[in-house]
Amino acid sequence: MTMRHGWVLLLAGLAMCGLSPFAASFGVPMVHMSRDTPLDPADRGLVEDTFYLTEGIEVSQWLLPTAKGVAFRAAYLAVGIKVDQGGKLYGTPQRSGTYVAPVQLCAGQLCSAQELTLVVLGNVPWEPRELTFPGSVGRPLRGEIGINGGPAGVVPTFTVTDHAKLPQDVTIGPDGHVGGVPAAPGISEVPVRVCVAGNCAGVVVRLIVV
Repeated sequence: MTMRHGWVLLLAGLAMCGLSPFAASFGVPMVHMSRDTPLDPADRGLVEDTFYLTEGIEVSQWLLPTAKGVAFRAAYLAVGIKVDQGGKLYGTPQRSGTYVAPVQLCAGQLCSAQELTLVVLGNVPWEPRELTFPGSVGRPLRGEIGINGGPAGVVPTFTVTDHAKLPQDVTIGPDGHVGGVPAAPGISEVPVRVCVAGNCAGVVVRLIVV
């Protein structure tokens, strides 16, 4: 046997050895191994995972998942606070402090835990700082509602509860900014809901346009 034939036989043998595991599987049905795996938190997370609440003030807020078809497991999260299967936070915080609790987000039988942070602040009274804003037709309107008091470092939110009461081309943003260019004169009284760490109250903002 020549040297060339020897190399050929050696390479052929190595090739057969490499294929042997695959050849052994021919004719054997493949078995699909499946197991439940948790949802990927990056894909099944929450729009917001930190909530500011006030001690002694009833909670009524919602957890918003970033994906459709997600449910929650009802659970006790902190002193006086629970979450239901629809993602509603409810109850009345009984003790100030910061609470970190896992919330189970489920799609079908698959669930994944995501941490939720609840910051419960002491009940510090607050009041609106400015509710009347003068303006002129055709000129930009600038103002800010703002508040006095409340817990330090908490940003209040402002929600217009009846948009039909706003003058044409005038807006009140969620940060309390009053803006726009009034299109007609008149006096408008706009209902606004102001919330500071879950401590909410309704106010009336008066816009006087001449």
